[in-house]
Amino acid sequence: MMKSITTTIVLIAVAMILLSLTPGKTDPDVSVKNIVLVHGAFLDGSGWEPVYNILTKKGYHVSVTQHKLQSLETDIAEVNRIIDQQAGPCVLVGHSYGGVIISQAGNNSKVSGLVYIAAHAPEANEKRSELFRKYPPAYTSLIKGEDGYDYIDPEGFPEDFAADLPAPKAKFMAHAQMPTADICFQGLIDNPAWKLKPSWYMIAKSDRIINPELELFYARRMKAKKIVEIEGGSHSIYASRPEEVAHLIDAAAKALSK
Repeated sequence: MMKSITTTIVLIAVAMILLSLTPGKTDPDVSVKNIVLVHGAFLDGSGWEPVYNILTKKGYHVSVTQHKLQSLETDIAEVNRIIDQQAGPCVLVGHSYGGVIISQAGNNSKVSGLVYIAAHAPEANEKRSELFRKYPPAYTSLIKGEDGYDYIDPEGFPEDFAADLPAPKAKFMAHAQMPTADICFQGLIDNPAWKLKPSWYMIAKSDRIINPELELFYARRMKAKKIVEIEGGSHSIYASRPEEVAHLIDAAAKALSK
């Protein structure tokens, strides 16, 4: 009798151990701790540095893309390469033309959500030139080079692109431009990720490169989880207002985490 009871106790103990090890019975950490920052046209990823510093101090793993602005297709491929390197789910963040890139690259299975910072968010096969006719931008300094590369006249850059940055910083950015292939602006996407994944949007109310009314149109069309409007924000809002930008990205990551 005693042997039977002992055997039963042993079997129960083994069963409890096996149950605790059964897959699916644990509560894994699925928090989103990876952030991928995607720059827009004319500049590289270095402008994200203030946002990078804030987010890394909060414990996030932050990657900054350095796509070459040669074509939309190659830019999407280069951003996808960085997304694939992430060790887990990520928030994908795009500024300006970078919003076009993340609208397609955001279909990557590692992307949990999208954050648009004064960025384009096109529909499938939607030409931005048509949107510009309805929502004309205020800039006057764009120069289309004869070699197929566009840039912003350095003299007009501070006013059109970076009016809320200190003058020395805006002047440096004006002279550190990456000329952008004009075909980047003609590229179309075929499957906007914002239709399938949660999105957040920040509007720069004093943007001269993208009409703020167009930004609001994008944000409402995607049914953004949160729309933040920054008074006095220029197109360089990602660099001029890093605290607000980082706060929105942090809020998105927390909302996507369980």
